[in-house]
This record gives sequence, C-alpha cells and structure tokens, in this order.
Amino acid sequence: MHLLNSFGPNPRTLRIYLLEKGLDIPMTDIDIIGGENREADYLAKNPGGAMPTLALDDGTYLAETIAICEYLEECHPQPPLLGNTPEERAKTRMWIRRTELNIGEHMYHAFRYSDGYALFEKRVYCIPHAADDLKRKAQDGLAWLDTLIAGRDYIAGDRFSLADIPLFTVLDFMKDAGQPLDRGLANIAAWFDRVGARPAVQASVHPQAAELGWIG
Repeated sequence: MHLLNSFGPNPRTLRIYLLEKGLDIPMTDIDIIGGENREADYLAKNPGGAMPTLALDDGTYLAETIAICEYLEECHPQPPLLGNTPEERAKTRMWIRRTELNIGEHMYHAFRYSDGYALFEKRVYCIPHAADDLKRKAQDGLAWLDTLIAGRDYIAGDRFSLADIPLFTVLDFMKDAGQPLDRGLANIAAWFDRVGARPAVQASVHPQAAELGWIG
C-alpha cells in the first residue's frame, strides 16, 4: 500500500488514524495548495480530486477518508477504532454521519466560500453569499452536539473512536480559518482539549501548517 497524503483536515484524519493504530504506510505528499490534486495525473487516480487517496498493491485506488479508514480497520482490526461489537461499530458510524452532516460539511463549504475563496474559486463552484448562513448552521450543529455528549468523554461514548477524529480535525482547522471554537460550549470544549492532548493527534500536524497559518 501507498498513501497519497497532503496538508488538510481530511488527510490529517487519516494520519491520526494510522498513528492511533500503529500502522506505518509509505506516503507521497501532494501539493494541494499548488493544485497538484487537480492535475490529470492525480485525477486519473481519484476523479474527485480530493485528498487523501490510498493506492493498493493490486493497482486499485481508494478515496474518501472514512472509507479508507474502514478498509484499514478490516485489514487491521486491533486496536479497534470502530468498535468491538456490531452495536459499537454501528454507533460509531452513526456519530460519524451525524457530525459530518450537521457540522463538518457546513464548515467546509463555508470555508470554501469565504476564508478559502481565493484558493477554491477556480476549482469548485463557490457561493459566497451562503457562507455566513453555513457558518451559523455549523454552530447550531455544535450547540446541538454539546447537549448530546454531556457526561461522556468522547463522541460515541466513553471510548475514543473514529467518530472523534474527523470532527476534531475540522474544528482544529477552522478555528484559525474564520470559524472559531465556541468555548461557551463546555462539553465540546472539554472534548476538544481531551482529543487534542492525545500523542497521535499532536504528531499528526502537517509541516505546512506553520507556513499556512491553518492546522491541517
């Protein structure tokens, strides 16, 4: 296997996953700031142009961060980051989907349409006038989640899981990109600090982060 890696919250999600699992996969860095992921060579591997992409030994390319993590989880089930039982795995997937739909996707689109507009205006269709409303929807989603995680340490319960990683990486990135973390949401703030203290999370930051001023 070989990983096509880059700066950004989604590639960082996979890097955290690999570090938590103790998996060492060779990586090649793709320059997404320079648009290398929109060039023909990369698009032949991943037509969506998104990062990251996992190249398998048989020449197959897997895209979409969570799908890659789930593939690796099946190949390397220990330590479990989806869960030990069908119920635990279903709950993890449920929370991944909830946070993606109610928070993450709104934040990503708001960034592309506002603070990241100069980077994305020629790459995707942008709707600048929607940015403020999307930021509000993301904050509403976080306020909703704050009530739901009261009394537990992690998003899917008392165990750290894959449900925690993509939400953390998008919040850690966006807090410096026009969507600051609301520390008035006490449960979210405590969870964010708890996850941020994990060694794998701290070791996952891309070298370009200092140069760009965003954590990815």
